[in-house]
Amino acid sequence: MIRTGWGRLGIPAVAALAVLAAGCGTKRADEAGGAAAPSPSVTVRGAPTDFPCPGETPTRAPTPSASAGAPSGPPPDHYAENHGFKVPLPLHGQPRCDGLDAAGRIKGALEPLRTRGDFTPESTRGLLTGLGYPADKVKASENGPAGVSFLVDASGLCLEGRMSSAGTTVEAFAGYPDGTGCEAPRGGH
Repeated sequence: MIRTGWGRLGIPAVAALAVLAAGCGTKRADEAGGAAAPSPSVTVRGAPTDFPCPGETPTRAPTPSASAGAPSGPPPDHYAENHGFKVPLPLHGQPRCDGLDAAGRIKGALEPLRTRGDFTPESTRGLLTGLGYPADKVKASENGPAGVSFLVDASGLCLEGRMSSAGTTVEAFAGYPDGTGCEAPRGGH
């Protein structure tokens, strides 16, 4: 007799596969009903903790769950799932404080240009390189007739912002999940 399919494996092999498959599930060790604490040889990475940075009040420091940016429920469609690689990675701990400090310095340095109404990419780029950022790591582009956008790649710290007559915004982040550095990835998955 010739066996085909699962019958060829035999009952002991099928039973072993069933036991292995039963171990697969959706509960994590830290969830109710999950496994016991991991052994010392296993490293468990939790959510990074943030602390108030200089000049920041403790109530303004994001909590790990707030900075993770994860929605509370499943997305209504697959857009978020398919475009998650375009969401910048947040900074945590001391790098977050360094990013807030750098963003504040840039915002303050750009204020004279903004009040003069100088929204040229050349002026913005020149000011940013004057702050010590390498010229090949600074990009500035026109953002309409009265605005400019910029991006600074500060080696592990990305600073992106916009300046217009209405104000200046500067955000610090850690790059993108797909490893494109500070440049926003293009395309889709």
